[in-house]
Amino acid sequence: MAPHVAVVTISDRASQGVYKDESGPRVCEVLKEYIATECEYELVCIPDEQKVIEDTLVSFAKGKGSALIVTTGGTGPAPRDVTPEAIEMVCHKLMPGFGEEMRRASLLEGVPTAILSRQTAGILFKSLVVTLPGKPAAVRTCLDAVFPAIPYCVDLIGGPRLEGNDQVVKVFRPKPKK
Repeated sequence: MAPHVAVVTISDRASQGVYKDESGPRVCEVLKEYIATECEYELVCIPDEQKVIEDTLVSFAKGKGSALIVTTGGTGPAPRDVTPEAIEMVCHKLMPGFGEEMRRASLLEGVPTAILSRQTAGILFKSLVVTLPGKPAAVRTCLDAVFPAIPYCVDLIGGPRLEGNDQVVKVFRPKPKK
């Protein structure tokens, strides 16, 4: 059975059809470039409602056994941006280094407002949950910054082995001890 990868767009307006979700499909596109392992991808678009976000994450982690759950949106300082709060409520462990590295990469790209983003990551059952900003242009910058560590993190939490596409990204795994 192929590993399951969930992509969750968190946007009131996109979930209501006010505008087309571009971030979620962009995340799927980039992940399909990075992950060489044949995976089952699922994309959903939900509103900026903390309980809905929490329930969706748990459903993917526990119900579908997703190896990786990537969210896009809801990480800013606006009152409706509650993705980090949802992550903190449902995840067993937080992985703040992911957010730190994504913000650093965005700052190096010349995006001074990157310091306003509250991206993070966490472990939910055997799923790694990574939050990205809601801007499609930020997807590759942020994933470039953290993806090399994602497959090994999934290994460490007991998820399925995800191989990286060496032509696109260099995945880090420690060398086996002899």
